[in-house]
Amino acid sequence: MCSLMKLQKSPRHSKITGDFAEGLVLYWLSKYGYECARIDHVGIDLIARNPDSGERMGISVKSRCRYDGTENWSINLPADGFAKASESCKTFDLIPYYAIVVDGAGSIRCFLLPMDHLVAIATGTPDGVRYWQMNDKFRKTYAIDPLIKSFELKTITNSWRDSQ
Repeated sequence: MCSLMKLQKSPRHSKITGDFAEGLVLYWLSKYGYECARIDHVGIDLIARNPDSGERMGISVKSRCRYDGTENWSINLPADGFAKASESCKTFDLIPYYAIVVDGAGSIRCFLLPMDHLVAIATGTPDGVRYWQMNDKFRKTYAIDPLIKSFELKTITNSWRDSQ
């Protein structure tokens, strides 16, 4: 998604990144047996059913495309997003989840976790912006947390655009 050098991104890159992230999470869920679908609703982007527990999930997908050297920056999560996801999930009798997808410097990382757990472990203020930390220390903690499902894709760009 992001190049290895700092090129000018397309004006629609944020929208394209969001669509890609939703598709990637759908693909991964489907690959592991979840029934899932993309929806167009305030607060949630996907619905899924866990094949093992039967749990019905309403998933809000947050994505960021980072330039080299910025992939460890935190992801800002505004408080109103949590309220919107909660309300939509209540309407459809779903458990609120967040999927966080970050692209940068040779990898695409995805984290999926219940929203209540995200709120409990994210830094920031309870009624303000929360921060999903992406530095090595936090990623090691996420890797051993049984409530956080994650995957990482390694990316290599051989020759896409000539350097300018």
